[in-house]
Amino acid sequence: MEHTLVAVFDHRGDAQQALDDLVGAGFSRQHVRLSDGGPGRAAGAGEEESFGAGIKHFFTDLFGGDRSEPARMYSEAIARGHYVLTVTAPNEPEVERAADIVERHGPVDIDEHARQWQGAMQGGDAMRGQALSQQSASGSSQGGGAGSAQGAAMAGSQQRAADTTAIPVIQEELKIGKREVQRGGVRIYQRIVQTPVSESIGLREEHINVERRAVDKMVDPADLAAFQENTIELRETAEEAVVEKTARMVEEVIIGKQVTQRQEQINDTVRHTEVDIEQIAPDDDAYFRGHWSSNFARGGGSYDDYAPAYRYGSSMAGSALYRGRPWEEIETGLRTNWEARNPGSTWEKMKAAIRHGWERMTS
Repeated sequence: MEHTLVAVFDHRGDAQQALDDLVGAGFSRQHVRLSDGGPGRAAGAGEEESFGAGIKHFFTDLFGGDRSEPARMYSEAIARGHYVLTVTAPNEPEVERAADIVERHGPVDIDEHARQWQGAMQGGDAMRGQALSQQSASGSSQGGGAGSAQGAAMAGSQQRAADTTAIPVIQEELKIGKREVQRGGVRIYQRIVQTPVSESIGLREEHINVERRAVDKMVDPADLAAFQENTIELRETAEEAVVEKTARMVEEVIIGKQVTQRQEQINDTVRHTEVDIEQIAPDDDAYFRGHWSSNFARGGGSYDDYAPAYRYGSSMAGSALYRGRPWEEIETGLRTNWEARNPGSTWEKMKAAIRHGWERMTS
């Protein structure tokens, strides 16, 4: 869902500075438009149809009808010679970032002006800019495919009391804790293994032998006593192997845990916000235009190309990170920050303008 921010300015210089800062902060030039203070042409957008000429249709589409109070209110601001700056952003965080940038340049309280113009308009809370949500809905019952857009005032704007603004300064803190995690271990299996064993043992056996021999002799009278019935029984014996198993403990496996302590160094980053205060001279824009005309105009391009560089140098002069340090010492940091904010801009081309903006505020 696209979001649109609308801000009204009394002076063109303030509106132009807000536009330059938005472009310098990375917002597309095609999505930032500035009216020309009346039914004239639009500046800064590059569209074929002027913003001033199409303002009525623009606000009618944005606020859902030409009879809505916001549409009539902003149309009246254009008719009375005020400058209206609009920014279209793809999401809510981006439109909030744009609102923070526009807020620095003092947009007017449109509700207060509306009460003066019409006397009967009921305003809400005073605001420097009104953030609006614009969602395109396609489709038509006739084959034209015409789209409709609706805008609604965003909630969560900064609240004001007695013309003061509270800017929170936020700092992160690093807290280190401990938790127990599984890091592996030991699993022990106990099983029975059968191993063949071969042993030798001597066994004794008895065997009875019966032998008959032929004898031919006279019987001895002493042997006549054996001449009777009799039974003689002899038995054989033998040894057999007897197997007996006994269990002996031959080894012990000791299982236990050893606890150790170690120190681990935790390296991380914490963030905090800083508030930089920039002192803006009333004639900065005219001063920088004059410097551009004398030094860069003949090289091609326009002042709008160099304006973000002038303002970047001026704002960095008041930053707590760079304040009070010589240019040679902070040039590398400024270059890194500039190239991160402006990927398509060449440092070597803008370096002189940035340095001049720096020296403007430090000299």
